[in-house]
Amino acid sequence: MKRKYPDCGKKILAIHDAMDVLNGKWKVSIIACLCYKSMRYSELLREVKGISGKVLSRELKDLEINQLVQRNVQDTQPVTVSYEITDYGVTLKELTDVIAQWGFLHRERILSRKTN
Repeated sequence: MKRKYPDCGKKILAIHDAMDVLNGKWKVSIIACLCYKSMRYSELLREVKGISGKVLSRELKDLEINQLVQRNVQDTQPVTVSYEITDYGVTLKELTDVIAQWGFLHRERILSRKTN
């Protein structure tokens, strides 16, 4: 049977691939933070409200494996570790901007509906 909309299937497959890499509640937020500047672990923990240390560690490792984030260890006393977005990770900045813009609009829509 010939598919009626073959481009739809290709697009859905690509979306599934992206969602496999960006799955979970926190990865997009971490990427969005690191698009602004490199951060130490403790800074990320403060900035990404609600994330636990254990989950942040796991998410950073996943993002490193997918080459979106780079872990930098400075030879200082004590050792300083920071995380920065890679050039490949920066390709997601536009996506985080679009998601944030939609989130702003959605919040306004829902809040205005509650006040009416």
